[in-house]
Order: sequence, then C-alpha cells, then structure tokens
Amino acid sequence: MKLLFIGDIVGRAGRRTLVEHLDRLIDRHLVDLVVANGENGAAGYGLTASVLKEIFAAGVDVVTSGNHIWDKKEIMPILDRESRLLRPANYPPGLPGSGCGIYETAAGIKVGVINLEGRVFMKNLDCPFRAADSLIEELQQQTPIIFVDFHAEATSEKQAMGIYLDGRVSAVIGTHTHVQTADERILTGGTGYLTDVGMSGSQDAIIGNEKKSALERFLTQLPVRLEVAKKDPLLCGVLVTIDEESGKCEQIERIQVGR
Repeated sequence: MKLLFIGDIVGRAGRRTLVEHLDRLIDRHLVDLVVANGENGAAGYGLTASVLKEIFAAGVDVVTSGNHIWDKKEIMPILDRESRLLRPANYPPGLPGSGCGIYETAAGIKVGVINLEGRVFMKNLDCPFRAADSLIEELQQQTPIIFVDFHAEATSEKQAMGIYLDGRVSAVIGTHTHVQTADERILTGGTGYLTDVGMSGSQDAIIGNEKKSALERFLTQLPVRLEVAKKDPLLCGVLVTIDEESGKCEQIERIQVGR
C-alpha cells in the first residue's frame, strides 16, 4: 500500500497548493492513504474548524499536528470529537484529543498513525520514546502498518527516534522545521525514515513567513509579529510504499511540487 504524507501546511498558500496538486498526486502514485500535518493551517498558527474542513475536502484522510495545535481555542472540542485529527500523544493526560488512531483505506487496509512531539529545544513533555512503546504495542494488535509523525526540532532526536523504532513501525517522518531534508532511506530493520518532510506553503519566504517581518525579528531581537507569506506556494511530501503483510517499508520517495 502507498501512504502519502504532506509536510506542515502553512496558511492560505499551503492550503492552496494542497488543493491544486493533491488529487493529481493521488492519481499519479495510486495513493491509498493521505496524512498531512496541519498545525500551521490557520494563518500560520493552529487550526480552525473551517480550515480543518478545507484540508479534509482537499483529499487528506488524517491530519497530524504539533506544538501549535493549541493556538486556536476553538479546536479544543473538535479534538475530542474528530478522530481524524491527532495531537501529539506525549502531552500530559487529560487533554483533549488523541495521539494515535487506526484508519482504513478504501480497500479495507488498516493503518495505524502515531503523532509525537520532541523535547529538545521544545516543551518539557512526557518522553516520546516511551509513549511510542505503549502505542505501538496497542496498534500492533490490529495492524502491522504503523506510520509515525515525529514533530521535533533537533535532527539528533529525530534520528534517534527513527533508530529506536526501526523494525517496529513502517515509517518515521519528521516535521516542524519546515525545511525538507535529503536523507530519506530505509533503515536496517525495514522502517522508512526522513528527518523532515518540509512544509507546504510559500517558498518566497522564511519557513513560510514574510521575509521582512522574519528578518526584523533577527535583526532587532524584538517580538515582531510574523506574517504568513502568500507567494509561490510549494507542496512538500513523502511517498512511502509499505508491504501490507509485514508492515515493512519497501520504498520511500521525497516529493516537491510547485517549483
């Protein structure tokens, strides 16, 4: 089976390029399931009900997220009632939403999806490695196909997660930094790995934000409000081909559309 993962959707430009290209990508690659990180979908920070609806309408089956999922208060009740929207699993107990789920393709193939957040240069959350252990054990009772979105800052932490989960999940793909890396590979145990899938948003920008406001922040060290860029949108993703019986990754391919 083929799983297409779309990198962090940033604002209107990211949603526009998703709508423009996703159908053709699904048809061209015979994609069975589409997962996308949507935590920056609403004006660059968080998600709203209308933006989430737009992402699903574009053809996304499951939306993962990260530290910005909490930025829009209206998403809190939606996290509890929309099983196709995930937040990182290693936040403290009692928060709205879930960090994993099982989803079926049109052909009836069950796919487990796990959303985790890193701790290096980020919040002091519960251990994502130990959280992964318990979630994988739970999901493996229903399917050998498990996909992990690891939303983290540090390359070292992302690589460590890939190696830690190698042979136990189908793929570990990093998000958060908005810059697609070129280190896609299949690890020795059969797990597909990419440090960061990149973003879907304006390429005439600084990680999706208007250049002027981002540069002013760096030059002045003041808390300048960042504006989401709108020009020249680019869609970044990764296509993972997975053996349905073993759950092992057979092929991994980076995708960029819009250049």
